[in-house]
Amino acid sequence: MSEEIRLNSSKLGTKEYWNQFYQLEKNNFESNDEDTGECWFDDSDAEAKMISFIIEKLTDQEFPFQKSDISFLDLGTGNGHLLFQLNEDLQEEYDGEESFNFTGIDYSPDSVEFAEKIAHKKYEDTDFKFQQVDLLKKDDAFFSDAHIGKYDILLDKGTLDAIALNQDPIEEHDGKIGMEVYASQVSKFMHKDSILLITSCNFTETELVRIFNENSDLIVWDKINYPSFQFGGVKGSTVCSIAFILKQ
Repeated sequence: MSEEIRLNSSKLGTKEYWNQFYQLEKNNFESNDEDTGECWFDDSDAEAKMISFIIEKLTDQEFPFQKSDISFLDLGTGNGHLLFQLNEDLQEEYDGEESFNFTGIDYSPDSVEFAEKIAHKKYEDTDFKFQQVDLLKKDDAFFSDAHIGKYDILLDKGTLDAIALNQDPIEEHDGKIGMEVYASQVSKFMHKDSILLITSCNFTETELVRIFNENSDLIVWDKINYPSFQFGGVKGSTVCSIAFILKQ
């Protein structure tokens, strides 16, 4: 039997931590609207690589879906930075030739309020939608016909990482922990040609693939390459980004 993949529990896996974090960032923004908060994984340039990956696939028409009205769902949106930058880069690339819809969800109400404030202040010409959602709750109102199977590209930049830092069993999921139910919950928002592009710094590429293979019907579609290092004869990188698709 293969060894279980587990991370040590941390305060970064709790709602209390993230509520306090985004309360502070929201207050900082209210004092200085140039302070839009932290860009996670900035040191690895992960956000820019994720956006470049999306634009390249759209331009080359490599995504399984072929449509001009594309919907994005940002899982654990935080301050909304990934969606805001994605919108800017898409507008520059396509100059209004394509239609894009942006939705960001987060379990922290302070995150949602913070992202909404930034959108209202700096991006009033774009209809960003932000909503408080707990991805791990079966009865969350977001799991409705309005959202099930409705999104083309789903994005995760560190959300599974944070979820995996909480080892508390979830009763409504038969005692499984968050990282074990995440993939099956998220896949409910995907149609057969949707892509989930996830970036992690807590899991290796092999571990991330195994988590999804063991807990969902999602399989690897493509990946982003990062600079690698070698230590002790083992080759790796500090971050990995993998695009998953539903198994047909």
